[in-house]
Amino acid sequence: MKNTPFTQKHIDLGAKMAEFAGYNMPISYSGINDEHAAVRNSAGVFDVSHMGEFILKGENALDLIQRITSNDASKLTDGKAQYSCFPNMDGGIVDDLIVYCLEENKAYMLVVNASNIEKDWNWIQQFNDKQVEMHNISDKTCLLAIQGPNATKILQPLTDKDIMNLKYYTFTKGTFAGVENVLISATGYTGAGGVEIYFENKDEDAAKIWDAIFEAGQKGGIKPIGLGARDTLRLEMGYCLYGNDIDDTTSPLEAGLGWITKFSKPFTNSEHFEKQKAGGLTKKLVGFEMIEKGIARHDYEIKDFEGHIIGRVTSGTQSPTLGKAIGMGYVDARLSAIGSEIFISIRNTLLKAKVVKMPFV
Repeated sequence: MKNTPFTQKHIDLGAKMAEFAGYNMPISYSGINDEHAAVRNSAGVFDVSHMGEFILKGENALDLIQRITSNDASKLTDGKAQYSCFPNMDGGIVDDLIVYCLEENKAYMLVVNASNIEKDWNWIQQFNDKQVEMHNISDKTCLLAIQGPNATKILQPLTDKDIMNLKYYTFTKGTFAGVENVLISATGYTGAGGVEIYFENKDEDAAKIWDAIFEAGQKGGIKPIGLGARDTLRLEMGYCLYGNDIDDTTSPLEAGLGWITKFSKPFTNSEHFEKQKAGGLTKKLVGFEMIEKGIARHDYEIKDFEGHIIGRVTSGTQSPTLGKAIGMGYVDARLSAIGSEIFISIRNTLLKAKVVKMPFV
């Protein structure tokens, strides 16, 4: 099991630790509900250094990215980022990712899921027939997500870059907490605002940055946040989690990711997805809230009024913000409209739920 540069920090803070994507990661500190509320109301710090980062460089870098991703990366200029996915040849998704434009047409950073680092690297390589320079910098890159409505206000004194006015899905590079060459990005996985910071752990820079953030946030009540609250926060926003809501068998169109599936350019298996769009979807990923008491969990069956299986739950939890059980799942397209009545099979009992618009909060 791998450690991040912050693993000992988590242990010293009394975090409940567990294996995730091959890493020893903090699941919770003070409790999921408490941590969830801290991010929604103020600010929290996530160690997400387990994520993967690839650098693609050279005159054919953009062409390669255009070929393997569903979104249109030609729209990116220096300092902009874009959510996208790698479609596969079977109509599913290899992984979802963020593309960062470091230098237009020349240099890009792809940020991928921790569990898919090797898979994604191999996938990209098989399409790299024009010798694009590729570097896997995952093991030497630290990533902290400081999320919440007060996050940028707390962090602003630590950098000379104007991060309080950083637009969504843009980034800047500069000195942060005395550490040079830190990439500060207005991205995140919580819907609560804030930034993510990428840097290399040289000369104990990881400890220096971690300590500076918590010192700056002492008055603002900043807290360390585990992966448990990260999951409840992203689910309230209706954000997909790879391996749950999207995978090698789910189409980006079925997953509601048509907005990152651009047919203005050819990409891997784009003809298949164009046909799927033209022919109409047979299933769709929807959000639902429980009407009857019960929590829907991953892989529970979703049924109609007559008890026929119409789909499966992909994610579910008790929403800390709403105080009610919510979830996501794929259902027959005919029952995907907002307000549709569905039933979740929980311990052989059908409990009523209804399809609702996402995000939940």
